[in-house]
Amino acid sequence: MKLSHLSLFICLLAPTSSWALTSDQKQPIYINSDSQHLDMKTNKVTFTGNVKLTQGSIHLTADKLIVIRNAKTQQLQEMQGYGKPAHFSQKSDEGKLLKGQANTLVYNVHTDKLIMTTNAELHQDDSVIKGKVITYQIGTQNLEANSGDGQRVSTVLQPEQLDKK
Repeated sequence: MKLSHLSLFICLLAPTSSWALTSDQKQPIYINSDSQHLDMKTNKVTFTGNVKLTQGSIHLTADKLIVIRNAKTQQLQEMQGYGKPAHFSQKSDEGKLLKGQANTLVYNVHTDKLIMTTNAELHQDDSVIKGKVITYQIGTQNLEANSGDGQRVSTVLQPEQLDKK
């Protein structure tokens, strides 16, 4: 899977070959919010209040979204989404919908890693993974889910989906 470096993390807001519509990474990013604050010294743009991001089939809603660019190269460095929870969805090339949510979504472009924290959930079709922290290394397609405080990770796999693999 390969996430778009212009999208999320945005989990999984970045396109992946098996989970994401590959044309998404070539689409413009549209962000609407109640307010926006640009800090030119730190190269951060903070969007707050009813934040909605779209890029192709990617949709993100959050209370706050922070976009950070590298000061030297001006390239996108990291995107951070916050909500109670923040939600995202994206279609795959096969037309399946991937949905996720967490209180914090962080996509680091350099490490190509998405970290979903607190009340994290990933859904595709009727399968779901839930945990306190879900970390997805996009390039290597490795996913790790953890829960703390005596909690357990929960996974539901549908038999018909396993048969297709």
